[in-house]
Amino acid sequence: MSTRYKNTQHPAEVNDVAIKYNASQENSFNLVNEAQNGVSVTAFFDLLAVSGLSKEELSNLLDVSFKTIQRYQKEEKNLNALNSEQILKMITLYQKGEEVFGEIFSFDRWLRKPAHGLGGHTPLNLMQTSGGIDLIYEELQSIEYGTLA
Repeated sequence: MSTRYKNTQHPAEVNDVAIKYNASQENSFNLVNEAQNGVSVTAFFDLLAVSGLSKEELSNLLDVSFKTIQRYQKEEKNLNALNSEQILKMITLYQKGEEVFGEIFSFDRWLRKPAHGLGGHTPLNLMQTSGGIDLIYEELQSIEYGTLA
């Protein structure tokens, strides 16, 4: 599992990506609407650039091969609704993670360790589903407000 921390010195970039794709946890209707329309495959690469995820990890979380992602990029194709929703939710998750942990590097480290508040599950593994991303987001809110340490 290769880990990269490309943009830890540019914390505003996660917010820039969220703004670019109109991704906001506070406006679920808008997020779902954007997802239904399908987001550009560039969202995959933008998330890759601001996260600690490798292209293999992100592809696996979306259950899409990286070759398919590259083909979509070449064809300027949008992601399907499910992958779009997952990407948009991951963007908001990284935004919240950076807010709670202060930097992507620390958040990414937390994602890779079993979390007590998530029943001992590794948060990164839960990111395979939209519901899992929601659970991680809720856990981040609990950490933020001191409910769980």
